[in-house]
Amino acid sequence: MLSQDELRALADIDSPTVSNAIEAFEVRDATRGYASMDLHCMYPDLGPMVGYAVTCTADTTSPAPRRPTVESELFEVVQSSPKPAIVVIKDISPHSARSCHAGDVLCSIFQRLGAVGLVTDGGIRDVSAIRERVPRFQVFAGGLVVSHGIPTFVEIGVTVSICGLIVQPGDLLHGDENGLLSIPPEISACVAEQARVVSDRERELLDLVRSDAFSLEELKSRLQP
Repeated sequence: MLSQDELRALADIDSPTVSNAIEAFEVRDATRGYASMDLHCMYPDLGPMVGYAVTCTADTTSPAPRRPTVESELFEVVQSSPKPAIVVIKDISPHSARSCHAGDVLCSIFQRLGAVGLVTDGGIRDVSAIRERVPRFQVFAGGLVVSHGIPTFVEIGVTVSICGLIVQPGDLLHGDENGLLSIPPEISACVAEQARVVSDRERELLDLVRSDAFSLEELKSRLQP
């Protein structure tokens, strides 16, 4: 668990810089740990979202009769989970492109229970109402779907894959308008400081590119490992 100051420090850094900082520690392959472009940030102007994953699976397009749901249990898990929480809903609907897992009511409940955002590879709705009624609540989703179908939460606290990103319960997630990634726990306390190193190096390189001293030879020397 990170301190609130450490979490705030991460929330001040954009997700691509966090990704670059993670690479410096070489704790995972650089092709892992982030979601694909199929996952969309619904509110790109809100800035970075940081929190601990509460995972579940859900189905909204299986026809009636309604299956047993663990919705109340999910609420209890969100309330008791490390904060800030991020609810991660893996769509298991037979017709995924027509799934819809959250609107303004459910997002309001999650925020009240301590969540700062929701992630799903399925659909959501009420995109304007969420913005108006659930302030600063970030949402990542596969897209927008007008009807909620038959909402059914199936399993809670399971490992899920969201657009190529493997998420386990309690994983530290970071996301903004550029996408979503996870931060390995063994380096989470060091990422913010390394991100500042990354930013300083990039700033120095951009200063060179924009200066009269720029040359291909100098650029090559700066890019040497």
